[in-house]
Amino acid sequence: MNLESSALMELIGGLVGFFLTVMVFSYILGDNPFFRVSINLFIGASAGYALIVAWYSVIWPQLLSPLIFGGQSERLFVLFPLIFAGLLLLKMSSRLSWFGSPAVAFLVGVGAATAVGGAVIGTIFPQVLAAINALDWNPAGRGPGEAWLQVASGLVLLVGTTSTLAYFHFGARPGLGGVPRRSPWLEIVAQIGKGFIAVTLGATFAGAFLAAFAALVERLEFLREFLTPLIFPG
Repeated sequence: MNLESSALMELIGGLVGFFLTVMVFSYILGDNPFFRVSINLFIGASAGYALIVAWYSVIWPQLLSPLIFGGQSERLFVLFPLIFAGLLLLKMSSRLSWFGSPAVAFLVGVGAATAVGGAVIGTIFPQVLAAINALDWNPAGRGPGEAWLQVASGLVLLVGTTSTLAYFHFGARPGLGGVPRRSPWLEIVAQIGKGFIAVTLGATFAGAFLAAFAALVERLEFLREFLTPLIFPG
């Protein structure tokens, strides 16, 4: 590709990006056809990309290729997911959808087990170990101030973890008037956990807002860089 063709392709790509950016920004004026077209293009491109990734990463190398070119053991191994995939396709029919229930139950069970296992191994255990290590008084190599700072951080971490878990404890006993109430000490701990949850959600929202603001700044900078040579050539 020569220099002129490269410049032409760069210009076309810039124009496409410019018009799509303006179409998305048109939502400031309210919902309109230009915004809908840009969103539909984004969803279509995302769906197509997901399909291509699924084909080259899962469907062809792990299902069709072993079934066509693999040996007998490989074909027997992929027979189980192939049957379940066929049963899932039957969910599109109202009369035959119950055939796909075992496949859905299998997917939900595996997904739940993976989520629980990941939460226990990847979150709860590391959280407990982090709290234990933070409360470990080992001033070797550190001054007393650093040791106390570590212990204070560990206490905050321990209180935050415990109170947050207590907030999601919904066991209660009937109180006055038959209204279920938690024990007073558990309610106090749960309110502390509510504060930690509020701080966490606020920090998460702030991070999402900053990410969106950074994306906005990047798009505005793109528009500036694209329009400047056109308005002020040379």
